[in-house]
Amino acid sequence: MNGFFIVASGLMCALVLWLVLRPLLSRRGVAAAAQADQLNLAVLRDQLRELDVDREQGSIDATAYVAARGELELRVAEDVHPAAQKSVSNGAANDAAAPVPRWQAAGLALALVSGAAVLYASLGTPRAMTAADTASASAASSAGSPSAMGVDPHADTQGEAMVAKLAERMVREPKDPNGWALLARSYSAMGRFVAASDAYAHLVALIPDDAQILSDYADVLAMTQNQKLHGEPERLLARALAADPKNVKALILMGDAVYERADLAAAAVHWKTALSLAPAGSEFAQLARDNLAHIGAPMDGTPSMPPSAPSAPSAPSAPSAPTPAAAPAAAPATAGVSVSGMVELDPALRGQVSDTDTVFIVAKAVEGPRFPLAVLRKQVRDLPLKFTLDDSMGMMPGVTLSQFEKVVVSARVSKSGNAIAAPGDVEAVSPPVKPGAVGIQLRIRPK
Repeated sequence: MNGFFIVASGLMCALVLWLVLRPLLSRRGVAAAAQADQLNLAVLRDQLRELDVDREQGSIDATAYVAARGELELRVAEDVHPAAQKSVSNGAANDAAAPVPRWQAAGLALALVSGAAVLYASLGTPRAMTAADTASASAASSAGSPSAMGVDPHADTQGEAMVAKLAERMVREPKDPNGWALLARSYSAMGRFVAASDAYAHLVALIPDDAQILSDYADVLAMTQNQKLHGEPERLLARALAADPKNVKALILMGDAVYERADLAAAAVHWKTALSLAPAGSEFAQLARDNLAHIGAPMDGTPSMPPSAPSAPSAPSAPSAPTPAAAPAAAPATAGVSVSGMVELDPALRGQVSDTDTVFIVAKAVEGPRFPLAVLRKQVRDLPLKFTLDDSMGMMPGVTLSQFEKVVVSARVSKSGNAIAAPGDVEAVSPPVKPGAVGIQLRIRPK
């Protein structure tokens, strides 16, 4: 890096010196100017001789002669260089065309180089030349360093500076929607979701009915809520779908929102609609497929209900495995089939949970869809608790506990009360059991 810097600096200095000194050392430019002056002088001399002849022949009087001669002298002063004018009187035209002496050019070059060196020493950072090698060697020894990965270590700082300038401009120009849009997306890309949501709030105030902007705002706002869409993000998505019922991102996110409430039927409707509208092979299409597969919902057919009118929320629960298998063929459902047992809380956890914390008791298939086959929602204050899960507690119409050969039962304490497991939750899981099993013991212990 040092060698490149030195070579580049030397080439730049040489280029500057060539541009500055070439006109001074060149004879052609000076000679051309001298030749032009000599031509002008010759023309003026001829006119002066003609004027003298006219005076001698009496063609013009003395007054006109004096005026004409004065005009010629003025033209000499304007059109001819001083050196050439002097050459007329002393015959030094060749000397006037002489270039600047070479020692003067060398002195000028030395002054330029010395001045640049002094300015760099006083205003630049010469130590960076030696520090760069040390830093590069250290970075090269680390596989994960920005230098080893080919990443500019100053890129983040430069990007943050540009975003900061944009934020300052938006304070001065708060009515510029393009600026707010750029600022919101920049903050979002930087992971600064609180700042991004504030920028989107300004943007939505200026453009209130744009479905894409409302969807992006909901997405960012959810990131500030531990990736949860309940509350304001869901209300923004409702506005987005009211503005454009076919906005794919709004449909995907609204499906996620109702999925958080364990309304799997409504979630499937939104995701199916999004899949039918998204371009084949797009990221949204793949996301819709993954979500539908995640809850074991079929991907063909048309939605059975409008996406803007989701069904009422049911008892929350959530699948935990990302890629479920399809539901296996099973015997016809048997009415009254259930699993039952007891849920207890280890005394060591009593000081870590609150009586109002939610307890989800869930049955899932060992082989089949990963969404709950049956769910019961209670609170810590209800423990110890005798529970029963049966077909009437199913989450998806037509899919019941009795259809599967084996299930697992889990009990989870959720401080957030959300159906999706979150860091800090504690749970107990039974071994696989057959539908109809009784006496299942679940003891929730510390991790």
